[in-house]
Amino acid sequence: QVQLVESGGGLVQPGGSLRLSCAASGFTLDYYAIGWFRRAPGKERERVSCISISDGSTYYADSVKGRFTISRNNAKNTVYLQMDSLKPEDTAVYYCAASHSKACTVVVTSSWGQGTQVTVSS
Repeated sequence: QVQLVESGGGLVQPGGSLRLSCAASGFTLDYYAIGWFRRAPGKERERVSCISISDGSTYYADSVKGRFTISRNNAKNTVYLQMDSLKPEDTAVYYCAASHSKACTVVVTSSWGQGTQVTVSS
């Protein structure tokens, strides 16, 4: 079964950038897409972005559209989330997860990574 490990989080000033990585191992061919989700303090989990492993089609939440870019390197079994023009409201723990559905509307519960903290603050 697929195992996912997130990395790349950290502390950044508003307007800054970070690139998150989601490294996958195991039977990745069982999954259609990989998504990025975030959980901000006191808020519900939000679906941030998603990418199809097969054809590279993407989804973005309205809140990040135009600022975040998802990409993948299938040879490295890694999905990236480039985050530009970061805002304080982007502060959250970011997780990646596998999905059997396009746009990551449904996730495989057992695939959640450990998460990586992103803090946007002056």
